[in-house]
Amino acid sequence: MNEQAQTGILLPAYTLWSREMVRFYRQRTRVVGVVASPLLFWLLLGGGFGNSFRAHGAEPPQNYLEYFFPGTMIMIVLFTSIFTMMSVIEDRREGFLLSVMAAPIHRASVVLGKVLGGTTLSAVQGLLFLALAPFVGVKFGLTQLLLVAAIVFLTGFALTAVGFAVAWSMDSAQAFHGVINLFLIPLWMLSGALFPLTGAQGWVRMLMQANPLTYGVEALRVALFPAMHSEFVLGTSLTVLGVFCALVFTVAYWIANRRQ
Repeated sequence: MNEQAQTGILLPAYTLWSREMVRFYRQRTRVVGVVASPLLFWLLLGGGFGNSFRAHGAEPPQNYLEYFFPGTMIMIVLFTSIFTMMSVIEDRREGFLLSVMAAPIHRASVVLGKVLGGTTLSAVQGLLFLALAPFVGVKFGLTQLLLVAAIVFLTGFALTAVGFAVAWSMDSAQAFHGVINLFLIPLWMLSGALFPLTGAQGWVRMLMQANPLTYGVEALRVALFPAMHSEFVLGTSLTVLGVFCALVFTVAYWIANRRQ
């Protein structure tokens, strides 16, 4: 058995996960910013559209504050997942990443620890937003809460893995921000968070159907509002989301394993 196998994967991954927890919650302003910005979006857009918006197939009809609620949760998850992975760039600059890579541990431990750290933070931040769910008529049972938590966790895992893959190839926070603004924000906008697939122009609808994040938003919407019409069956959405998680984690591991 080689030296890397002897050290195992889970213990180093847990150590890196713990470091992400401590690091994030020592910076309280980041916690406030991650939740406050999407909350402001939700209140302003929801209040602005108000009753002028009606989601197709919803019984009773939804206003925009209700429709935008799942999209806001996903926005919180996205912001936390992505910007937590800026720690990869900071770790490289400070020399910590070099020390980790020189240690006799498997590269999968590095990817798993960092990704699970970002996922945990994003899931917790997203689920905290559920405290406002009663204001949009959502009532929880234990089964519904567990389903929502699973969807949020899977979405956070996928987005964190994407953030890790992008950050690993970057040498500056400015470049990281540029890629995020160019790619991931439009990915969220075309996920059904802002507007439904129904009524979208043909080419936009095709992009939304091809967007894996759409299935996360739709799954969350069905879990929160079971009576609302959805373009996708819940099982299909969860399957696509699971496959997306596995795919992006594999890509993140491949990128981390090939860079010297």
